[in-house]
Amino acid sequence: MKIRHTEIEDLPRIEEIYAYARRFMRESGNSEQWKDSRPSAEAMRRDIDRGNSYVVEDDSGRICGVFAFVIGEDPTYAHIEGGRWLNDRPYGTLHRIAGDGTFKGLFKLILDFCEAQTSDIRIDTHRDNAIMRRLTEKNGFRYCGVIYVDDGTPRLAYHKICR
Repeated sequence: MKIRHTEIEDLPRIEEIYAYARRFMRESGNSEQWKDSRPSAEAMRRDIDRGNSYVVEDDSGRICGVFAFVIGEDPTYAHIEGGRWLNDRPYGTLHRIAGDGTFKGLFKLILDFCEAQTSDIRIDTHRDNAIMRRLTEKNGFRYCGVIYVDDGTPRLAYHKICR
């Protein structure tokens, strides 16, 4: 498995992966997250242009996963309700994780990659995304409260101190 920066030529495959993830979420009881074809093509291009988008390739070079990892303050994390962050240190934020269902352990692989780059990681997910909530808690994230994303909808916010 290999993680690399996303290239613009990867967009068709990434869109397929996000479409698969949206279907999977609906089938898993999460009908509200990523509706209206989110993440948008514009958001994906912006992540690529800023160097924040990554793909996971299997041993044959086929893209089987995608995510965004941004080091620095996330404006949607400036206000948190019902709790607080574990600390105020610099952090990286993990966003838009999706896989095509062919590789088990994708989240852990991505997390290991991110942990090598920063001491603190934050992540958020929709309340109905039971799978992502379970993965974050299983991998050492602690629930910290509720944040609101750019469209005004609430997300459960988690934080992990890596070292």
